[in-house]
Order: sequence, then C-alpha cells, then structure tokens
Amino acid sequence: MKYVLLLRGINVGGKNKVSMAELKDMISHLGYTNIISYINSGNIIFDTSDSIDTVNQNISKILNSYSFKINKVILSQSEYLEELENLPSWWFNDLYRKDVLFYTNEIDHSLMRARIEQMPLQDEAVHFGKNAVFWGKYNETSYLKTSYHKYLIKESFYKSVTIRNSRTFEKIAYLLKK
Repeated sequence: MKYVLLLRGINVGGKNKVSMAELKDMISHLGYTNIISYINSGNIIFDTSDSIDTVNQNISKILNSYSFKINKVILSQSEYLEELENLPSWWFNDLYRKDVLFYTNEIDHSLMRARIEQMPLQDEAVHFGKNAVFWGKYNETSYLKTSYHKYLIKESFYKSVTIRNSRTFEKIAYLLKK
C-alpha cells in the first residue's frame, strides 16, 4: 500500500532542520520501498504492506529521535486521493490563494471545525474534508482582511496543523497516482 507522510514545521527559516535524504534513509531501514520526497518541507511517499497503525508507530519512533517535536499526518493513497475527488467546485477556480490544512493527531477536529465555522468569512471559502480543511482566498487585495489571516493563525490548534498550498497538494496527488 502507498502512504504519504506530511510533516509540520520543519526546514522553515533555518529552524527544525530535517534532511530529507536522511529521513528517506531511516524510512528505508523500516523496509519501506519506493520512497519519494517532494520539496524540502516534509512530504514523503512510500510503499509498505504494514498497517496504518504500524506505519504510524514506526514513523513516530523515527521522528522522536529528533531534538524537537515534529507533528505529522500519515494518509493512505486512497484517503489522500479521496480528498481530491470530493473538493467543492470553487477549489478549481482561479483564486488568489488556496491552502490545505491537514489535521494532525494533536487536533480535536470537531473543535477546530466549530472554531472555523464561527469565523466571519471575508472574500474566502472553506470546505471541511475528512482529513483536512480546504481554504480559498479570492483576491490579493482582501487577503489581509480574511479570517484566514486575521483569526486562524491566532487559534491554539493552528500550531498543530500542517499546511500545503494547492500546488503542493496537487503535486503530491500526482505522485501518489504514479
């Protein structure tokens, strides 16, 4: 089975450095195969016959070897691609910015959803998927007035989500389909 591992907050601004080559090597020592990393922000795809629970435990052991905490999301190929298949029509429009906020194990999804639903949307759209929140901002001039910019980043759960822009989200989907 193919899985995708998404890491939060690594290799940003010179902090929490994780070498993708070293991480791929550690993952290969688990017996996982066909390991691909995409850009330096913690996107790794691999194959294994292990269950999701075993994969989660094994990857957690690797990540716990670092001197800083790394939140993660691990999704099967089908879970990830199901998100792509169930996107709302607005996602395919030419928006200023589109982001995918993946839920990590650290997040209470229902609390996150309730908090976001209370936010006044300003020239933006939100879709709640099974494994992520999809957030679109319509134009650049209103971006600083959006709830995404004004409220979301102040929420306690914000530091526990791992965010990918639409290009990265779609590139990972492409790599999962190969």
